[in-house]
Amino acid sequence: MMRLIVLDRDGVINEDSDAYIKSVDEWVPIAGSLEAIARLVHGGYRVLVASNQSGIARGLFTIDDLNAMHRKMGLALAQLGAQVEAVFFCPHAPEDGCQCRKPRPGLFEDIGRRLQIGLDAIPVVGDALRDVQAARAVGATPILVLTGKGRATVERHSRELRGVAVYSDLAAAADALLRGH
Repeated sequence: MMRLIVLDRDGVINEDSDAYIKSVDEWVPIAGSLEAIARLVHGGYRVLVASNQSGIARGLFTIDDLNAMHRKMGLALAQLGAQVEAVFFCPHAPEDGCQCRKPRPGLFEDIGRRLQIGLDAIPVVGDALRDVQAARAVGATPILVLTGKGRATVERHSRELRGVAVYSDLAAAADALLRGH
């Protein structure tokens, strides 16, 4: 049986920066994250990414730069016999008021439409409250990791995170999912 999982990118798969990840050189995987994706793929998961990328609207990097980062990720995953099936991203700034910028559910709704599936109980791994909120808005199961903004998210939003599984990193979350927890 093929299962689906949706991952945030910055702070979950790769190191995050308050100055944004603007180039292929700045895109650095978090230790163990690519291997975790490979374990998920080999365990029967279809892995998708859903990521806010407002640096595009802010003029900090281009779509071509973003595509280069995703090529780097794809090549590294291919060496592990794995792949991310698709990357969905919001290029808008927060003030644009779009429906695709998390915490709004537009990226997830787009995934559901394109794959012609419901997202009920599909695991969504993120490092910020907005990832949890967007997942909940479509009935998915939010999972928080402590990498990226995760630790600060737990400290600031414990009440909003009630019932959300929290793991040290994507590797720990993947292992728990593969064990059926």
